[in-house]
Amino acid sequence: MIYLPEIEGAAGDPEALEAAYQDARRDKQEAAFREALETCYQDAPANLLYAAWHVRLRETGQPRDRAVNWVLAVPLSVALGLLFGLLFDQRLELPGRVPYLILGWAPIATAFVLAFLALASRKSIKRAALAAAGLLVVLLYVTTFVAFRERAHYTLLMILHLPLLAWIGCGLYLLGQRSEPRERFAFVIQSIEVFVTAGLFVGAGGAFGLITVGMFEALGISLPVTVVQRLFAAGGGLIPVLAVASGYDPRSGPDASRLRQGLSKIIATLMRLMLPMTLLVLAVYLVAIPFNFLEPFYNRETLIVYNVMLFAVIGLLVGATPVQETDLAEKHHRILRAGILVVAVLATLVSLYALSATVYRTVTMGGWTVNRVAVIGWNAINVGLLVLLVVKQLQAGADRWLDAAQTVFGWGMRAYAAWATFLVLAIPLLFGER
Repeated sequence: MIYLPEIEGAAGDPEALEAAYQDARRDKQEAAFREALETCYQDAPANLLYAAWHVRLRETGQPRDRAVNWVLAVPLSVALGLLFGLLFDQRLELPGRVPYLILGWAPIATAFVLAFLALASRKSIKRAALAAAGLLVVLLYVTTFVAFRERAHYTLLMILHLPLLAWIGCGLYLLGQRSEPRERFAFVIQSIEVFVTAGLFVGAGGAFGLITVGMFEALGISLPVTVVQRLFAAGGGLIPVLAVASGYDPRSGPDASRLRQGLSKIIATLMRLMLPMTLLVLAVYLVAIPFNFLEPFYNRETLIVYNVMLFAVIGLLVGATPVQETDLAEKHHRILRAGILVVAVLATLVSLYALSATVYRTVTMGGWTVNRVAVIGWNAINVGLLVLLVVKQLQAGADRWLDAAQTVFGWGMRAYAAWATFLVLAIPLLFGER
């Protein structure tokens, strides 16, 4: 905890404690200060200064109802929806009959999301504009290579990685370049909440669209396919800004204190319930590997399953990790830490097996390709994170396991950002003629 030594040093100095609190507010670290103060209060409940601050922060830390800025969110959503509808046009298809919107939706949508965040919070508008401009320049860069190189594997790689790069751009705007691990972790958790909210919107909107088309067909009216496609594209454009507006308060920033409520709490509970099942599946799979050992060495589809599994395990571990120590009882901390440790160890073993298969295929079956570079890089990063997670947990012990886990995941966000940027910008130059 970054404020723990400072608060302990001010145990009998009200002015020093007030100054530390004001510094935390200026640095947008109120949640970290509150947690450190609560730890000091639990350790020394007879300290009147800590007791007074405990009451003060308990009142100010209560989650407040927030008014969603629909006046700003709705027009931006409508504008984005109209733009998506216009971009879904056969005249804008890329080589291979890939709609341009499939490639560019994420950077374009993120530009609108950044506009909402900056205008709603009235903070760092210049940084939001720079982030949006940077994403659009990257999109133009990628589009140039996709349109003229006509390499299907590169197009697919960019379709998968541009959304990740757009998410990273949004994180850079909200967190800045000098964020703490816990801030980055809180941003990841809140991003999961927004993604789940967007998924609910997609499900509801898709069902509404299908029902609408079905009602017209019941009357013998068949809408043209191009019209239906544009309508669905426009409906998809309505979702990003509305999902962010519904699940995130731009005025407070990535505040860990509100992540104990609502959808975030449900997601965390679900992830923790899935840990035992994941542990069982991994254990059974490790037992089964020797009986079919060479399968991933010759079967590309099997390797794809392994890579999807690895990302799913990383996401599960992140989602199951609490944001603050007070989110769980002490005995539950011990159980959760043990579960995360065992899952990380088993996933590391499976991932090393998959990585060795990918390296073997690279050496013996045609050398380096775009896909193999991407897969080996992601595997190496994820395996490294799992190993670091295990090592840091063993070093930190049960008392500081949460800080250690969040630090590793914070490093992981930076590693993801670096590798995704490399893939998007460098791959077309390295493999442009292949």
